[in-house]
Amino acid sequence: MTGAAPLPILCLAGLLLFCAGRMAPAESGCHSRAMKKEPIHTDKAPKAIGTYSQAVRVGDTVYLSGQIPLSPETMDLAQGDMEAQIRRVFENLREVAVAAGGGMADLVKLNVFLTDLGDFPLVNKVMAEYFSEPYPARAAIGVSALPKGAAVEMDAVMMLGR
Repeated sequence: MTGAAPLPILCLAGLLLFCAGRMAPAESGCHSRAMKKEPIHTDKAPKAIGTYSQAVRVGDTVYLSGQIPLSPETMDLAQGDMEAQIRRVFENLREVAVAAGGGMADLVKLNVFLTDLGDFPLVNKVMAEYFSEPYPARAAIGVSALPKGAAVEMDAVMMLGR
């Protein structure tokens, strides 16, 4: 049969286009169940300083928004050296993870944003206090600036129900 694609391939192509947001469900010929987004909030971590949630849960996956070293009580940058600021970020992430029903051991991906990549050894040192093997996948990104003049920010992805 030349020139005609078998029906299963057309359905798969329609599903891929639907999932990519290019087709409405009726156009795709395939059906998908919608996943509910559940915002996560805790007073034990800094409140959002913009139009975002501290975290969002979709199924068993939780997306934790970036945390900078803000004190949840005062919303001021944590006092102290860079090590203390990194520790404050990990504490903020932990509180959001707990509010979502997990913990640091459930984090599978961590992004670290630093205004000075020379501080990366401190990230490793403090991170060892919060994680054990298997460690989450991680990226370290050097940036020119962060919100409120912070020197470090981290966001994460957490998997629950494993």
